[in-house]
Formats: sequence, structure tokens, C-alpha cells
Amino acid sequence: MTDSQESTGAQVVMRRLLAEGVDVCFANPGTSEMHFVAALDTAPGMRPVLCLFEGVATGAADGYARIAGRPAATLLHLGPGMANGLANLHNARRAHSPVVNIVGDHATNHKALDAPLESDIDALGTWLHGAVHRPESAADLDAAVRDAVRDAVGPLGKVATVILPADFSWGPAEVPAAEVEPSEQSDSSETIDVTAAAELLRAHGDKVVILLGGTATGASGVSAAARIHAATGARTLVETFPARLARGRGIPPLDRLQYLGEVATQQLAGATHLILAGTRKPVWFFAYPGKPSELAPEDAQVHTLAPADLEKLADALGAVAPEPAEPDPLPAPTGPLTVQNWPLVIGALLPENAIISDEANTSGVLLPAATASSPPHDVLTLTGGAIGQGLPVAVGAAVAAPDRPVIALQADGSAAYTISALWTMAREQLDVTVVILNNRSYAILQMELQRVGTAATGERSRSLLDIGNPNIDFAAIAQGFGVPATRATTAEELAAQFAAAVEEPGPHLIDAVLSRVP
Repeated sequence: MTDSQESTGAQVVMRRLLAEGVDVCFANPGTSEMHFVAALDTAPGMRPVLCLFEGVATGAADGYARIAGRPAATLLHLGPGMANGLANLHNARRAHSPVVNIVGDHATNHKALDAPLESDIDALGTWLHGAVHRPESAADLDAAVRDAVRDAVGPLGKVATVILPADFSWGPAEVPAAEVEPSEQSDSSETIDVTAAAELLRAHGDKVVILLGGTATGASGVSAAARIHAATGARTLVETFPARLARGRGIPPLDRLQYLGEVATQQLAGATHLILAGTRKPVWFFAYPGKPSELAPEDAQVHTLAPADLEKLADALGAVAPEPAEPDPLPAPTGPLTVQNWPLVIGALLPENAIISDEANTSGVLLPAATASSPPHDVLTLTGGAIGQGLPVAVGAAVAAPDRPVIALQADGSAAYTISALWTMAREQLDVTVVILNNRSYAILQMELQRVGTAATGERSRSLLDIGNPNIDFAAIAQGFGVPATRATTAEELAAQFAAAVEEPGPHLIDAVLSRVP
């Protein structure tokens, strides 16, 4: 705006968000945010998306950012509301997704009374390693929101938080007469340049591992890495949980660094140099007795290459694109649904230009191989390991790309964390097909028990890994939230139901009941 104008603080916040290009808000508001809610009526450019749980709102903002490449806002109710959303904000941080949280707070004259919902919101925002902006007065609101958005969209996306006291929100605040220019952003990370990287690769060849993450896992980055491998023999891998990975026909199917540390160590064995493009030095997910914390060989030298330099590096090496080795389509599976055959159904029927939100966990090990010959698509994975991401991320992706089909491949245990995302899918009529991989257990924890050297042999300990008593009827839950749902127990049933679901607009859920291993 060019003229000074008195508005409520909430209206100032809304206008600044729109001015900075933030036009979607995933919201779970409460009393302290009601003036922000009312301000929506003065801002037709802002799309509000209601979520029934804060973890759905924050996960949806993450998914939106991964596909749209720009931030959405969240609207959260005080500290407890933000605490409910922290797990998926943690995933957003690991995905380098730009997210702007608007968190309501008590009126400034009320905070000292230690009302029941009073808490340290600043500490919650700091925990995310992002910027926290608490305006000192209503006059500071515009600058606080401006700075938060620009912090979020820096060289690496971050989670930024604006704390909005209720009295600042309902009271008058001035919109500045003049815009403030964006502050300069710089990336302080050390990088190896293209010339040095080319010399390194010519000298050491197959003793070099290139690990891709962040923006390097798009189609151009993956293709450039494949060219470099063909020219030099350097091993190329994608980080274990990429924020957004291009896959499918015509895109080189690079292997991912495996979740199991024992396997990942073998993938990196013998490397004398590790080049990181858009990612960080890999470590074990957890500490285990008698095992090191870092995955790369101890004497390997680590270098950082800007993702944008991958294609330049391939050109400098004179690397040509290898002949694409298109895998043969896999045969259509039949019989009871198993961990081995359900991915083949998805791979055979995946629609064009799909987005997969993958939280299949232990049931999805064979998914990459099954979708290698599918039409080109993007895969969004569980970046930070905090489960309950898959359904909310699918919501955000569908809002960001309404012209693309979204497929949520979702383990049953983690689905229960944020199952209310189905309601938002129905309310917004999002084109999301959810496939619940229902094995009635926390299978990943059964595996982890063995890996830490212990076992659940008694009835009490085994009960904490079994979610089949009682069985969860995901089809009934989905229908209760307004999402059409079916149940499949065979590969033939899954194929018929999946094909019908992706053909019809709007959300659908398939409860895919997998045969349990005795």
C-alpha cells in the first residue's frame, strides 16, 4: 500500500503476507486468533484451509512448499497449538521447506497472570532452528511478518514464526507508507567449485561418492549426476529421505542411501571423497551399541557442491547422457495382498504427472523398483523421521498443484497420527487417492527391536507393537470424514479400486489389508 492507513493488526499481518506472496494459510485457530480469522473477509486473495489438528496444518504447509516452491502460512493457537504441530514442522525443517507460522498469543497485559494456556512460544520456535519474530508493539507487525517471510525463503528454506499477541491483533496498526527492500541473503556454506570438482573426479573416479539432496534431486540434477557417473565412475546416491525426488520413465533411477545403517555403510565403503550436493554429511538415524555415529569412511574427505553446479560439472567433464535403460513393465500381480505385490499394482497404474506422498515405511521397501518404469512423477518422503507426515503433506501438495493427481501411500500406524487430514481433503475436494498399507502392526519397531539386540518375547512387550487388537477400519473412518472408501485384500481388488479412484476427481481411500507374516 502507498498511503498510511489505519487497520487492525490482524489486517496488517494479512496484507503483508499477501504482499510477500503468501496466499495460502493452513489453519487451526482458537480464541486468540479470531481477529486474524475475521481479517480473511478483507483479503480475498488469501485461501484459508481448515485442518482439524495442528499437525495436519503444519504438514500441509510442508507439502505445499515442496511442490509450489514458496511458503504457505500456518495459523496455530498459542503454545499448545504450536506444540501439536511441531513434529511436522520438524519434518519441514529437514526438507528445507519455507513455512511461516502465525501463532496467536495472550494479550500483553494478560501474560503475567499465567493463564492456563500460557507457555513459552519463543522456545518452541527456536527449537526449529528458525527465526522467531515477537513484535514489541502493533507498529512492528508489518516488519515482523515481512522479515519472517524473507527468513523462510532464504538460500535454504526455513521455518519462521511470528508471535501475534491478541491485543496487537485486535488493536489499530499502521501500514507503512513505503516498502522496505528485502535484506541481502547469503549462503555461508563452503563449496567446491566446478573446476576443482572436475579435477577431483578425473583423479579419483570410482572412489568418489556424490550424494544428492534438496534441489539437486529434481530431474535435471538426477540426470546430471547420472552423466557424471557414466563419465567418471563416481557413485551417485540420493539422500535417504529426499524432500522431492523426480522418478519414472526417462529419469535415471538413482539408488537412495539406505535407512539401515549397516547397508548404508556398505554403499559408502571405499570412498575417499564424498561430494554433497544439497544435503549434509550422512549419519546413522540412531545410536546402536558398538557402532559409529557417522556413515562415511573415517578418512573420506567431504566437499560441498552447489546443486545448481551439477549440470555445469557434467558439461565440464564432457559427460554425455547415458542410453536410458528402461526397465520392462512388471507383470500384474495376483492373489492376496503382500508387501511384495502391492507396489507392483501402484507402479502399473500410476497416472501421468503424479505426486506420491510416501509414508509407506516398512511396507514400501520395493516401491522404487516397482515405479521405475511408471510415468514421470515426484516423490515426497518422510524427511525428518517424525511420523504422521504423509496425509498432511498430500493435502499441501494437492493445494499447490490442483492439476496433478496426488497419491498418498500410507502405513497404518502413522496414518492414525493425522487421520483427520481426510476431513480437509473432503472439505476442499482435493484430488488425493490414499492407499493405507494395513498390516496391523508397528512393523518398523519390530525390526528395530532386533537391531538393538533385544526382543519382545512376552505378551506385555509384544502388545506395544501390535495395532490389530482391535483392528482399525480405515474405510469406515474415511467415510465418516466424508471420503469415499473401499477395502482391498487381493492384488486384483487393489488394482480395480485404485484405477477407479484415480479416474474420478476428489479424494478416495483404499484400505489395503496386507497378509500378515506369521
